[in-house]
Amino acid sequence: MKTKLIELRNICKAFGGEPVLANVDLYINDKEFITLLGPSGCGKTTTLRIIGGFETPDEGEVYFDGAKINDVPPYKRNVNTVFQKYALFPHLNVYDNIAFGLRVAKVKETDIKKRVTEMLELVNLKGFERRDVTLLSGGQQQRVAIARALINHPKVLLLDEPLGALDLKLRKDMQVELKNIQTKTGITFIYVTHDQEEALSMSDTVVVMANGKIQQIGTPIDIYNEPVNAFVADFIGESNILDGIMLEDYKVKFASTIFECLDKGFDKDEAVDVVVRPEDVDVVPVEKGMLSGTVTSVTFKGVHYEIIVDIDGFKWMIQSTDYVAPDEKIGVYIEPDAIHIMKKSEFSNMFGDYSSFSDEIDHLSDVTEEDEKE
Repeated sequence: MKTKLIELRNICKAFGGEPVLANVDLYINDKEFITLLGPSGCGKTTTLRIIGGFETPDEGEVYFDGAKINDVPPYKRNVNTVFQKYALFPHLNVYDNIAFGLRVAKVKETDIKKRVTEMLELVNLKGFERRDVTLLSGGQQQRVAIARALINHPKVLLLDEPLGALDLKLRKDMQVELKNIQTKTGITFIYVTHDQEEALSMSDTVVVMANGKIQQIGTPIDIYNEPVNAFVADFIGESNILDGIMLEDYKVKFASTIFECLDKGFDKDEAVDVVVRPEDVDVVPVEKGMLSGTVTSVTFKGVHYEIIVDIDGFKWMIQSTDYVAPDEKIGVYIEPDAIHIMKKSEFSNMFGDYSSFSDEIDHLSDVTEEDEKE
């Protein structure tokens, strides 16, 4: 049985007259790993800071364990925070950094020693007690910051882009580590990131945000397989997003072709957005294809090839383990369960094909949020 721990009701927040959060409703369960995911400026860091007490909402209520805490200062909330900049004390060694909060609370040294030892084991830093924190790697500093935040047994740990400064391999290692720590401690983790892979790999629940509003809440599998609008479909993984017409239940027309699908409940001839994930498109000989087009580029990605194919002027992305050559004519085959229908939204026609796609453009969106004033 899940227990509701934190609830945000109708939260609104503006900075300098610019709305950053608009009527946000969210509840977080006890012992849950929940991630606030979205691009820079979407409101996720502000949401985290409101939960931590570092910002006060202009409107709305924040509840913790059933009690309203809008006016409760951060140090009186049963919450700790780990930031991207770990804010370790450079003049203290690993042991003293982790013990700091307990010493401030006047805990007995014998108890401090026991709890620091437990924390060092939890974050895999046993034997590092006397190390100078300034000589640790980024990943080790991260673990010290987590141990220091967890040692006084908070009910909730807030993590604001904590892996942003680490290299890719270390980030992946720490993702596994963080999920293990959360599972072992049973502490509620509220995690902020713009990295979709991070969100999908660690979370019980993902909250996708854009323009100061929650777009979708769900499990990683639901968010990926059943995006509610074009923004979510585009932000989570790669997506071919096309204009379509829902002819009737289980029948949709897009790319000038009628397809069987598994969706129903739309109006007859309703205009819709159609999502087809690149990994769900099968490459077949032209004569066997539902659609056909010309390959414009092929990129080897290790596990698969990333193929861009021009079908009647729309550039599709296909991910396949089979190689095809640039300029080759290919057919594509799409199963009914690979087609996902979404209602039109404010994000319709903002995302579409891969005519301007490149890794370089992709990376331009990976902006860190350390100075973000959401």
